[in-house]
Amino acid sequence: MASTPVLFIINMAAAAALLIWAVRLVRTGFERAFGGQLRLWLRRSTSNRFAAAMSGASTAVLMQSSTAVAVLMAGFVSTGAMGSVAGLSIMLGADLGSSLVALMLNSRIAIVTPLLLLAGVMIFLRSSARRIRQIGRILIGLSLIFLSLELIRDASLPLTDLAGAETLMLYLAKDVTVAFLLAALFAWLVHSSVAAVLLFATLATQGLLPLEAALAMVLGANLGGSVVAFVLTLKANSAVRRVVWCNLFLRGGGAAAALALLVKFDAATGLQGADAGQLSLYLHLLFNLALLLISLPFVGPLMRVATTLVREPAQNPSPGEWRSALDMSVLNQPVRAFGCAQRELVEMGHRCEIMLRDALRLFETYDETTAKGYRAEFQNVSRMSLDIRTYLSRVRSKDDVTGNRAFDLSTIAVNLEAGADVVARKMVELARSKDIEDLQFSADGWRELTDFHDVVLRNAQHAISVLMSEDVGLARELVEQKERVRDLEQRLQRAHLQRLREGLTETFETSAIHLDLLRSLKMLNTSFAMVAYPLLEERGELLESRLATS
Repeated sequence: MASTPVLFIINMAAAAALLIWAVRLVRTGFERAFGGQLRLWLRRSTSNRFAAAMSGASTAVLMQSSTAVAVLMAGFVSTGAMGSVAGLSIMLGADLGSSLVALMLNSRIAIVTPLLLLAGVMIFLRSSARRIRQIGRILIGLSLIFLSLELIRDASLPLTDLAGAETLMLYLAKDVTVAFLLAALFAWLVHSSVAAVLLFATLATQGLLPLEAALAMVLGANLGGSVVAFVLTLKANSAVRRVVWCNLFLRGGGAAAALALLVKFDAATGLQGADAGQLSLYLHLLFNLALLLISLPFVGPLMRVATTLVREPAQNPSPGEWRSALDMSVLNQPVRAFGCAQRELVEMGHRCEIMLRDALRLFETYDETTAKGYRAEFQNVSRMSLDIRTYLSRVRSKDDVTGNRAFDLSTIAVNLEAGADVVARKMVELARSKDIEDLQFSADGWRELTDFHDVVLRNAQHAISVLMSEDVGLARELVEQKERVRDLEQRLQRAHLQRLREGLTETFETSAIHLDLLRSLKMLNTSFAMVAYPLLEERGELLESRLATS
């Protein structure tokens, strides 16, 4: 069949869409299977700038995305678990990692595509273990990446026969600025510099993109990739925005500077005849490696400059200023009324999650003003819980199903209130006792507590996602995590007792506070995990005391 412009566009768009989706499939597989371990490893690997950069690069390789690493980094920096210097080092390393990913995925490993696809599908369909199923998802994603690249090659073959195609490509080669900006826009639109670079490299290998245009577009993808993280963190706190904005300045500005150097020295002319696709990938890798090596020594001064330019807001809005979603006019319409209650519960969960996110700072530096803020916020959460329960008791219904739904939502409100109470009363009091007695946790003890806190915080965020989406799969994962947290708490207690046997002074002095804090965090995790139970029970996913295995 003769090729037409419409047919070419459809085939190329479909192949590119498969590539974008396949990259996302691999990333979500790693996030779901190994997200917890990656978070802990990333947060721990910040002893120096080089270690932080290498951990960022490794995590980006595993997750197939520097943007995913940026999101993890933002969470750590916003809670104070990681400094801005380490955060920027991680971002620079992640940029290098994503360039390694593009190079590896374009290699001849694609010959194993059928085996990867077969193995991935078999593992995903036949395994009941969540992590094993996600490994199957990763294999499927990798095979689809290789398949999509083949489809792009096949779809692009007729391009040379299309009227005007050669003229367009020659124009991009002559006006590299336009090529650079178009590539940046594309990378931002697909939210993946890896997918964009692979697409450009494949087209260049096929001889469809001239070398000049391919090099410019690969550099443009670096700008677009840094813009993705910039947009995602626009509403983050100042510490996070400083890191991301510095990365945008370095990576985006560096890409523009590299393009200017290529044009000035007419570098593409001396490289004619070589594989344009491979050269563009090597440029991508070399650019990010050079950016890391040049920028890493100046990360500290850059962050100091960013601190003067991006300041904390003069006054944060009061956390109590929330306009209730409880609409009294729909009490005679149960579905709409329950929707209002659910939105209020999401806000309530968000407040509890913020309290938990920042609570560990009090154990480093106790501040009575901050402690009073937690108590005041608990009063807000308690008031919201009472308002939700009162509202649900007034929903007019004539069937048991509606009554059960009202009871389930009320129970969630009670559990979230209990979680806020643990932070505002128990954890604040433990931090106060530690400060009064001038105690310090042992290095191993504090690392275990911060790691455990991170696990619970991640589950709290997971619970809010379940509350918003009512996704049964996410709910099952949340309940599974509840069992894992219980086992983890027991292991940490045994590790603490072992340090007591070894006679460590710091462990003796903080033993009661350490164990109480572990129990408090476990209680918090339980409060958030209870969000999943009504949904699973409704779908028949629960046995009498645990998740159904079928």
